[in-house]
Amino acid sequence: MALTYQLESHPAITPEEFVDVLTRSTLAERRAVDRPDAMLGMLENADVIATARDDGRLVGVSRALTDRHFCTYLSDLAVDVAYQGRGIGRELIRLTHEAAGRHTTLILLAAPKARTYYPHIGMEPHDSCWVIPAGPRPEAS
Repeated sequence: MALTYQLESHPAITPEEFVDVLTRSTLAERRAVDRPDAMLGMLENADVIATARDDGRLVGVSRALTDRHFCTYLSDLAVDVAYQGRGIGRELIRLTHEAAGRHTTLILLAAPKARTYYPHIGMEPHDSCWVIPAGPRPEAS
């Protein structure tokens, strides 16, 4: 195994390659992988993309949005299931936070299957996260 890590410039990752690693990580269950335009937009509009490759094959990716001054939202952290447990996710998070600025607060919403992973690598839970789900919203009364 010859793992290499790097920050990617846009658009070094193709939407097909992105969907492939999302699928192999199980994160595809919660992403619009059936919409190539969404996958391309997610890649083109990310501020930081860090990757892990094994002999050129994408086996892990982190994708973040940041203002580089206050906060960094780590939107996607995906590691191929066959490569999990080797510290790849931890290194991708480190690279992402380093690129965005360690002085920023790193924010992540965990996928249900990954909830127990983040405390293991030193991330702290936050009890007051609020979301408005995607899609049409009923009128407020």
